[in-house]
Amino acid sequence: MPRMALSQITWHDVQQMPDNGNRYEAIAGELHVTPAPSVRHQQVSKRLERALYEIAEDTGAGEVLHAPVGVEFSSTGEGVQPDIVVIAAARRGIMDEDWIRGAPDIVVEILSPGTQRRDRGVKLKLYERQGVEEYWIVDPASRAVEVWRFHGGAVCERCTGILPVRLAGETLGEIDLAAVFSAASP
Repeated sequence: MPRMALSQITWHDVQQMPDNGNRYEAIAGELHVTPAPSVRHQQVSKRLERALYEIAEDTGAGEVLHAPVGVEFSSTGEGVQPDIVVIAAARRGIMDEDWIRGAPDIVVEILSPGTQRRDRGVKLKLYERQGVEEYWIVDPASRAVEVWRFHGGAVCERCTGILPVRLAGETLGEIDLAAVFSAASP
C-alpha cells in the first residue's frame, strides 16, 4: 500500500489512529499503513516465532514478541510495528507495558507484495540508524532470509538453509528454514 505523505507524523500521532486492522507506522515523518497480513505471511511468522521462542526464551537468553507490537525510537519520534522482535535478556528494560522504547536486538520483517520496497528501503535505513543489531528480511517467495548486521558497516548474508540466531554477540542456535517455509501455502 502506498505511503501517505503528511507533515511530520510521529509515533505519538500513530497512537491516535483507529484500531481498524491496519498497522500504522511513522518513519522519517511519514505515515505508513499496512493492511492485515496474508495467511501465508502468518504461517511463516508463526513458525519462525516458534523457532525463535525455543532458542531465545526457553534458554532465558531473550524475549520474543510478535505483531502487533510497537517499537518507539523516541530520539526521532519514529515508531514501527515489526512482525517479530527479539530483545536480549540484559536489555528487557526497554520494554514497558505499552511498547518497546528503543532498538530491539533482532527485528524481523516478512515481505508481502505491498511492503517489499519499504522493508528493503526506509525500514532498512531506520533500523541501521537506530542501532538494531540484526535485521532479518524474510522472503517467503524465494524461501530465503536476508540477515543485515550493522556493526562496523552494514553487512548482509543471504540464508536459504540454516539461519544462525545470534543474540548479545553469541550464537544461540539455528533455525531450519526448510521447516519454516514448507509450512507456508504457495
